[in-house]
Amino acid sequence: MSHPRIMVLGVQPGTPPFRIVEIDGQVVGEAKTLTDVLQAAAAFGITVHDLDDPDTVRWVGGDKLTWTVRPFPREQRERDERA
Repeated sequence: MSHPRIMVLGVQPGTPPFRIVEIDGQVVGEAKTLTDVLQAAAAFGITVHDLDDPDTVRWVGGDKLTWTVRPFPREQRERDERA
């Protein structure tokens, strides 16, 4: 498995929800949108040509389109039962 320079961690609850961005193993900030990830990369001199390339970016807890907190299965089942 490769070790990409950019890691985008899972969605954290907040208003709005956010994802922690690491570059070269160091936390560099929070991203609330895909654009924030690209701006963080650019600030470190990284040009991202393909956000789906696992050698460039590793998305943890979802993909590049995941920007909301996912409920745990039990919580989702309880919501479905109440509906």
